[in-house]
Amino acid sequence: MRLAWAGVPESLMALLMCRPEYFGIEYEINPWMHVAVEVDHERAVAEWEELHRAYAGLGQEIALVTPVDGLPDMVFTANAAVLWRRHAVLSRFQHAERAGEESHWRRALTGLGFEVHEVAPDISFEGAGDALFVGDHLFQAWGFRTDEAAHAEVARVLDVESTSLQLIDPRFYHLDTCFCPLDDSTALVAPGAFAPESLDLVRARIPRLIEVSVDVAAGFACNAMPFGDRVVSSTAAEALRSPLASAGFDIVCVPMDEFMKSGGGVRCLSLPLDLAVS
Repeated sequence: MRLAWAGVPESLMALLMCRPEYFGIEYEINPWMHVAVEVDHERAVAEWEELHRAYAGLGQEIALVTPVDGLPDMVFTANAAVLWRRHAVLSRFQHAERAGEESHWRRALTGLGFEVHEVAPDISFEGAGDALFVGDHLFQAWGFRTDEAAHAEVARVLDVESTSLQLIDPRFYHLDTCFCPLDDSTALVAPGAFAPESLDLVRARIPRLIEVSVDVAAGFACNAMPFGDRVVSSTAAEALRSPLASAGFDIVCVPMDEFMKSGGGVRCLSLPLDLAVS
């Protein structure tokens, strides 16, 4: 797979993205996807480009993976793997429709200098969609697309402490749709997406939580990317401007309407890289 480096050293790259050349709704594997709903491709490209510009405006360098015909969801790079200190645990997609992506992600991440690992063949695991770090502590979700059995394997391979969380609302089928770490002690969370005991674990572990209503989270407001005191999210996150400001963060909102038709938003389109860490 060809990677476009935009002429910058590997150590400066911050994000992995994939242009939406083949993006569309060709199957239904989450409650948001309906094949009868057409994606406005021109608008999707414009939204992706606006997100790309927002990242560039924040000083972020971006590596691009070449899109592959027949793999419309490759645009959602967050699902490639979970990354930690030059190690990558590759996704093993639950649905056959996305399984074809796996070899491309392995090639891309190997090319970026990551040591790539896999979970057992009979276990589903969907990368950074269901595995997010708060500081050096990993939160992993199960319930819809990742098997709980994957959590111990991932934590062992990455040599990190991990907390398992159960998702209970199928609209929030990945952890990154309802939970977003902002720094080592702050996170966005949509309480209604979690089993009560899992929400208790989040509250016990993270000192400062900005709680998000289900309605706002359904606009993919939690599907966000933090950069210092800036948070990039969908336009639904306008509703969070005041609580974010109180916590010391400013919000940058970009439209994600076309990608939301497929159940994705800002974070889904973005895989943070940690190439400077050996």
